[in-house]
Parts: sequence; C-alpha cells; structure tokens
Amino acid sequence: MNLTADTSLALMQSSQADASNAALKAGNAKDKNLEQIESAAKEFEAVFMTEMIKPMFEGLKTNSRFGGGKGEEVFRGFMIQEYGKLIAERGEIGIADAVKAEMIKLQEGANDPRAELYLDGDR
Repeated sequence: MNLTADTSLALMQSSQADASNAALKAGNAKDKNLEQIESAAKEFEAVFMTEMIKPMFEGLKTNSRFGGGKGEEVFRGFMIQEYGKLIAERGEIGIADAVKAEMIKLQEGANDPRAELYLDGDR
C-alpha cells in the first residue's frame, strides 16, 4: 500500500472524526444516564411523599350520599399518589436531590477500578 500525503491526511481526519463521534456518543450516554438518575430520584421522592401523606387521609369519612364505597377508596389512593408526585415535582423537600447525589457518587465509585466495596458502611 502506497501512502501519499493526501492518503495520510484522509486517514488522520477519519481517525479524528471517529474519536469525535465516540466522545459525542459517550457524552450523550452520560447525559441520558443523568436523566435516568434524576428521574429515578424524583420517582423515589414521589413514592416517599405519598407514603408520608397517606396517614392524613385514613381517618377521613365522607357522607354516604356523596361518596364512600370501594370507588372512593380507589380514587383516594390515586389522588394521594398524585399529591406525592406534585410535591416531588416542586422539589422543595430535597429528597430527590440527596438521592440523586448519592446515586451519582455510587455510580462513579462503581466505575473506578480502585474503588473498594464497603458492605458495612465504614469508611
């Protein structure tokens, strides 16, 4: 194979383009991963807040003329779940931020070949 100046330049540009594409894909994967972490953290906060506000509604009774029964019980559960989601979306509690930070820290540790696994939590 005879390499000319044009051929070597084309090879060099091709390898740079490949490296650039690989870096772009890695960046997109990292952004997608961060989006998934953020989504999971918000979902965790929503479930947590739902469980925290659920006892507030347990003692409520409605007039049998205007409610009650199995239907109200089911829809009350949906309403409480939506309240939890709304509270989490506002981000004022801060559970999702703490969970997200911890998930990122754990993931970075998992990707570090020098990282040690602490099963008992002692560091």
